Amino acid sequence: MRAAIPVWCARAVWVLLPLTGGAALADATTGWSGATTGTATVIAWTAWAVGLLALVAPRPWGLTGLRVLAPALAIGVVLAAGAASGIGRLALPHGVIAAALALSAPVAAAAANALAYGDEVRYPLRVPAPLLALPVPLAAVATSGAVIAGPMLLAAGRPVAGVVAIAVGVPLAVVLMRSLHALSRRWFVLVPAGITFVDPMTLGEPTLVRHADIAGVKQVAAGLPPGPALDLRLGTPWSGVAVGFATPQPFARRRGRKQAELIEADAVVVSVVGARRLAFGRRGRAAAE
Repeated sequence: MRAAIPVWCARAVWVLLPLTGGAALADATTGWSGATTGTATVIAWTAWAVGLLALVAPRPWGLTGLRVLAPALAIGVVLAAGAASGIGRLALPHGVIAAALALSAPVAAAAANALAYGDEVRYPLRVPAPLLALPVPLAAVATSGAVIAGPMLLAAGRPVAGVVAIAVGVPLAVVLMRSLHALSRRWFVLVPAGITFVDPMTLGEPTLVRHADIAGVKQVAAGLPPGPALDLRLGTPWSGVAVGFATPQPFARRRGRKQAELIEADAVVVSVVGARRLAFGRRGRAAAE
């Protein structure tokens, strides 16, 4: 129940965005032509509706969408802040808070568990720190820019540039969204039979390890070398979860985009969002608190 409160807060804050963000957008577009103002308004309302749908009906695809919309929202309110007046002046703090809540761990967990089967519980894996530092934000901004540029150029009376922007931007946005979506399908899953590792970035296929094959599960400190374990954290320095096996277990370790190498591991280390809410029992019988 407590985990649902931040999700409802994210929804409430997002619902109210048109009050402050709409006023800021109106102030920022004063002096624009009717076509450009109308196009910007349609884009803003569409983005708001997609974000609201992603929060009201959480899904992995919705999480990917929020990871694109939230940075765009933050940039938009920063750019509009200088021209804002009245209630529009609240758009900057309101937008930043909305973006932060949309990208929060409870929202990611809700998106992951929306498609969970039966008694399984899915814990999202953290976005790898090397990707979070620059590539992911750049990809998110590039995706939103690729979608917005074409229509805005057409509305501004620049048809050639607009058509070129659409022809280049749409395929680019599709490619970037596919890459970002892989981050939304990385899970540490508790199932009645054991633990399943789902990570299309490091594993060729989801891997189930049964309770009988698990020697123990424990949290490991930030930056602790995994030793002989198969480290799937991808450079993430935060604390992780180490799963030790009674006997070596096979994993299809991804090598490149399409190749995978079958290896046997004595243990696996992953970086799990919300690991503190896991209760670890004997022989790795982890359960959600």
